[in-house]
This record gives sequence, structure tokens and C-alpha cells, in this order.
Amino acid sequence: NAGIEVWLLDLPSDGENVNSLSAKGLERLKDPDMPGLMSVEAEKLIRLGNTRDDFHQLEDCDWVAEAVVERLDIKQALYRQLNDVCKGTTIITSNTSTIPISLLTKGMPKKFCERFAITHFFNPVRFMRLLELVRGEFTREDVINTLDMFSETMLGKGVVSCSDTPGFLANRVGVFAIQCALYKAFKYKLSPTEADAFFGRPLGLPKTGVFGLYDLIGIDLMADVVKSLVSILPENDAFHKYSSPIEFMTAMIANGQTGNKNEKGFYKQAGDERQVIDLSNGNYGTHERLKTPLLEEAEKNGISVILNDKSPYGLYIWDVVSETLCYAASLVPEVTEDLTKIDDAMKLGYNWIKGPFELLDEIGIEYFVKRLKNDGRDVPEFLLKGLNNKFYNNSKSGLSSLSPDGSLKPIIRSNGVLRFSEVRQTLKAKNSNESASWFEYEDAAIVEFHSKANALDSGSLDMISDAISESEKMGLRGVVIHNDFQHFSCGVSLWSVRNCFEKNDFDSLDAFLIYFQNTMLQMRNSKL
Repeated sequence: NAGIEVWLLDLPSDGENVNSLSAKGLERLKDPDMPGLMSVEAEKLIRLGNTRDDFHQLEDCDWVAEAVVERLDIKQALYRQLNDVCKGTTIITSNTSTIPISLLTKGMPKKFCERFAITHFFNPVRFMRLLELVRGEFTREDVINTLDMFSETMLGKGVVSCSDTPGFLANRVGVFAIQCALYKAFKYKLSPTEADAFFGRPLGLPKTGVFGLYDLIGIDLMADVVKSLVSILPENDAFHKYSSPIEFMTAMIANGQTGNKNEKGFYKQAGDERQVIDLSNGNYGTHERLKTPLLEEAEKNGISVILNDKSPYGLYIWDVVSETLCYAASLVPEVTEDLTKIDDAMKLGYNWIKGPFELLDEIGIEYFVKRLKNDGRDVPEFLLKGLNNKFYNNSKSGLSSLSPDGSLKPIIRSNGVLRFSEVRQTLKAKNSNESASWFEYEDAAIVEFHSKANALDSGSLDMISDAISESEKMGLRGVVIHNDFQHFSCGVSLWSVRNCFEKNDFDSLDAFLIYFQNTMLQMRNSKL
């Protein structure tokens, strides 16, 4: 997709097509439901081969990324082959998420270790922006810098540098949050519908929630992920509280109810009807979207609305959120000294709108710590450092974050890398409404949508049109329409269209469509 020629090697197969395994890999990339390739031209840059007949093709490669089965003996045997075949400047990386780099390179020559790193991509790779980059004891600085810059600028990844610790960052926090939400749902006797309604959009998380996410990933696969983390995390890690198999789910796996891949899990489709499982007896019933005033208010006014609610829903979310945020805070400074890496990992790898520490700033650190103490719970030391400050602070010199020693450290990104979600906090909008805003930054206008699903309505068009008109008057270099959220835009707001139909107000619908076309023409004809 980056316009660079690659080899795709897999094991050789018996029969006429020895490259059938790599060919199947290419076919998966062409899946119309989840296309891994952006164009026909990208497909032409992939050469298929096998590790028996085509291994010599790797001798001139600049980067070899290994993604074989998670078995140390197989990986090390491959590395010995790569060490013998590849040129001395070839960078070699592993996509492992469970094996420490110290074990991967054990017994390998120091020269090999100097050009070896872990590049942990998140699936599906085309759509998930996170790349966790892990260096070993001997990995050269120029190797890390090359991988970082290439992945950010050529592959469009958000690179998070991680220490060589179990689970790295995203899965360490993300799987903890999922497991905690799962266990607490059973504790509070919530249905999958109820739990997913609250552990989702109202918190700025994907709408799948916890049970829907389990179905998406695969209930059996998630069980394996949990087992893997159990085997590598320290014995005193809080994750172990939520790692034991749940009997109900063990029975589901035995029954083949493993999620979307088997078309039945916590949810299933029966004809035109979506059904949900009853956690008390295992039977399926009609799934109806949960609608409550609490949900509606939370989507408008934020997470604090739910946290202040004393119903089982509010208590459930407090339990899950407080446990997850405390767990994230406990990783500073032992796992990372930079809280922004944890926030980046969750936003880029798990599609959270806000990271754990951004959520803590929104909730209020003083409120959060006071409630923990009232509950008789331990408070992570790093949370106490934030009592007299926020985790993120804005000043004339830019955005800074709280360090483990309580001081503020400027947030500095790699050369050529800009996160507008951070820059925005240092800017004042030139114009704004409920649907969109626009800002001036480095002699350019930046338009950002913030309607539901970033849908285009009249308010969105107002900001686009105003940004273009004002930029032309101010002599700005151009207008950039951008955001750092889960979706760029789902398109024209169907809610607005539906509202016109329900009111039988087709004049307003016509007016909106004309306005939309005129705004697109304004964009096309602008001299910017």
C-alpha cells in the first residue's frame, strides 16, 4: 500500500502450487469485507514465494518482518537462516506480542541483535494505526529511528515505543479493561445488551462494547489471549483477578458458540432478527437496543454523568473504569515513564477516543482519588502526583504531560509527525458550532468535525464554507479537513434527512442538498 515492492513468503506446499499458502494470504488481503489492499497497483507489488525455494530473495531486502507461529524454537531457527542469508544492513523484526526480545535473540550474534527489534502491528493492519516498537538491549539507535520514521511517514502508523515488558502497552491495558468489564457484567447480572450499551460509546469506546468485542475477536481466541498474558505477567499483577475462565463461557466454546466466525456467540443473527444470549440460561432472545435517559445524557455530557449515577449501571461503570484507570496508572513508571504512550496505545490500538489519563483529566483527579479512598481502595502513587495538577497541561509553549516525579515534560513528536488532537488544545477556534470547528495553524485552516459519527449536516457545511472564505481573505496556504477520531466521517447525516421526512418538509431537504452541492463547488473552485 505504501508503493514499495515486497516478498510474501510462507511454508512450501505439496502439489503443483508450492506457493499455495502465500497465495491464500494474498487472497485474505483481497477480502471485500475487510480489504487489506488499497488498489490493484498495490497487489502488483507483492511477489509470492516460499521459504524453501525463495529464501535467497531476502538477501537484498532492507527490512524483513517475521510473523510466524508464536513458538520460540521456530522463530530462532528462522533467525539463524536470516542471519546467514541477509545483507549486514537488513533490519529484522518480529511481530510477536508475547515473547520478550531477550528470549528471541538469545544465542544470536551481537551484530544480529543490533539490527533486531519487535514491530507489533495491530490487526487489521490497514485500518488499525498502532505499531508498538520494542527495542532490545543491543538494538542500535539508528535502527529504531529508521523503523519509527518509515512507519510513521510511509506506512501512516502511529508508532508507540515500548519497553520489553509482558504484553507491551496496548494489550496490557486493553485486555485488562475487557476482562474487567466482562467479570463485572456477570457480577452485576447485566445482560450483554446492557453492558455493551454502557461500556461503549458513552465512555468514548467502540460501540461493540465488551460482549460484542468478544464475538468480533472470537471467544475461544480471547480465551487464548488471556492464557498467554497469565503466563507472562508477574504473579502480583492485578490482571490475574479477572483471568480465570468463566464457566458459562467455557460451555459456550464447547458448544461452538465462539462468536462471529461461527455466526453465534453472545449475539447471533436469526434471519432478519438479531438475538442476544441470556446469561442465566443460555437461551437466545430478541436483541433490542437499550434506551435510557442516562445513556442519552451521558452521550451529550460525558462520562461523569454515569459515574455519578447510583443505579447498577452507574456502579458497574465506576467499578470497571476505576479498576482500568488505576491499572494504567500503576504501570507508571515501572513499564513506561511516559503516560502519553499509554494513551496513544489505547487510542491507536483499541480505538478509544480518549486515553486513560485523558479520561482521568475529564473525570477530575481529585474526585477520582477521593472516591477511591472512600471505597477503601489503594491509590496508585502516580495518581497522587496528579492531585495538584492535571496529567495534561497547556501553556504558551505548548502541551506538556506529567512525569513520574511530578514535573511537567513537553510532548515532543518525531520530525514530521503531528497529532492535531494535541495541537488543538493549544489553539482557539476561529469559528465553531455543534457540528464542526475550524482553527488556524501554521498559515492554514484546519476543519474538524465533531458531530455524531462526524456526519455532515448544515453545521458541518457552515464551517467548511466559512473556513474557505476566511482563508481566501486572510491569504492562508489552504484548508485541511481532518480529525483524529475513529471515523473521518460516515457521510451525510441521515438523521437530518430522516427528520425532514418525518416532518414532511421536503423544501428543507432540497435546500440542504443544494447547500451541500454549492459547498462542494466552493471547495472545487477555490484558489486555495
